[in-house]
Amino acid sequence: MHRIQRPLESIVRHIASLSVAGGLILLSGAGLAEDAAALSHEAHPPNVILIIGDGMDDQQITIARNYLVGASGRMSLDSLPVRSTAQVLTVDENDPSLAVYVADSANSATSIASGITTSRGRVGTSAGDDKDVKTVLELAEQKGMKTGLVATSSVTDATPASFAAHVSLRICANPSQMVDVSFKGIALGGCPDDLIANGGPGSISEQLANSSVDVILGGGRKDFDTPTEGGEQSVRELALANGFQVVDSGAELAAVPPGQRVIGLFGEGTLPVRTRGEGGRVAEEPDPSFLNGIHWYLGSVELPEPMRCEPDPEYGDTPSLGAMTDAALLQLGYENTNGFFLMVESASIDKQAHARSACGSIGELEQLNEALDSALAFAEANPNTLILVTADHGHAAQIIPDKSLFNQFGAPVYTPGRLVRLITPEGAGLAINYATNGFMMEEHTGTQVPLLANEVGRGKVPGMVTQPEIYGLMVEHLGLGKTD
Repeated sequence: MHRIQRPLESIVRHIASLSVAGGLILLSGAGLAEDAAALSHEAHPPNVILIIGDGMDDQQITIARNYLVGASGRMSLDSLPVRSTAQVLTVDENDPSLAVYVADSANSATSIASGITTSRGRVGTSAGDDKDVKTVLELAEQKGMKTGLVATSSVTDATPASFAAHVSLRICANPSQMVDVSFKGIALGGCPDDLIANGGPGSISEQLANSSVDVILGGGRKDFDTPTEGGEQSVRELALANGFQVVDSGAELAAVPPGQRVIGLFGEGTLPVRTRGEGGRVAEEPDPSFLNGIHWYLGSVELPEPMRCEPDPEYGDTPSLGAMTDAALLQLGYENTNGFFLMVESASIDKQAHARSACGSIGELEQLNEALDSALAFAEANPNTLILVTADHGHAAQIIPDKSLFNQFGAPVYTPGRLVRLITPEGAGLAINYATNGFMMEEHTGTQVPLLANEVGRGKVPGMVTQPEIYGLMVEHLGLGKTD
């Protein structure tokens, strides 16, 4: 495909670049350039690369920028020319007419994938009546396009699952987690109506193994090594029987021939993160003196010691998000004249924020930026590729003064939450607090989230959208018909 298209691109670029002929200025040069760009796009099939940073709000981006490239530095994420924002919409399960202002990854990913607004925990299903909803990935498959899912989480996790599976609760990841699921004695629910025996599609892993998706890469090995609902084989064996090659390492992935449908499972669950706090440290509580406990203006407060981020020893030879994206693009672009849809998720921006690990989130956002570099390189050679970068929801983590402005007046003011104090490569102090609750993990927040696009999105992406409208942008670019 590329060998045929590139000579045409060269001719088009040559024509578009001519501004003077025989000493005369071509007054139609601007229009000719626009026509040339249109011809170049028509010579390529439409593709969509959707990159989701789980929990990646503006605070998370700013934290990562400050630490990775400095306050005046710029990441590839910052260079995207189309910059918009997306309003996250959620409804109450028992009363879908009632808004809920903080989402989870399941309902927000379902909104992006299918164009509906649903309730928390739902994967590819509607609130209240529990109806399966068609996703952009499924519409693309119906039109003969290739499709792919890449994530640093388990591939059965809420975000990737919402594009290719349909269950009433996100916890129904494998056949053993379909009925009466509990955690430490706490009943979490289940998906009995989705059991195959009850006429449903089965667990998320079974649905992926039975799917027509071309490339599925991430973690989640344990969900595929589980027996299927009938118990006659494992979910992995089901995937093999349905034409997937299943690989467990980056080396095995590199050996997969082009055009082969593949599931890559590079960890038991969520993949290890690239960076952590020194010695595994996460956010810690400030320690006020006895006198400060008597009155807020008295005594002193000892803040957590500053630290730097360090490599996480568990990361090892885990394939990076950029490497997985490269592998997916190689497979999806191979002899493809119809185009494709690819979703790429950096999942542990969110998961590390839950754990109050600023360094973990920073490393994950770095991985997202590398995956974006891979997408931009592909789009440069394939100009009809729309790249969208967004988040499913906001998350705990906000930049606060490393030393309170009120300290200069003698008031020992400090955050009521937990605090990470980082020494950046610039040598400055970067303080990040987590204060959504006092529980063992932090919670999401209800802020709007970024929506960014490459040049192909210019004129297509409005200045503000709701998350369900992102679905419409993708459907329109891929030419999949009506969005309702």
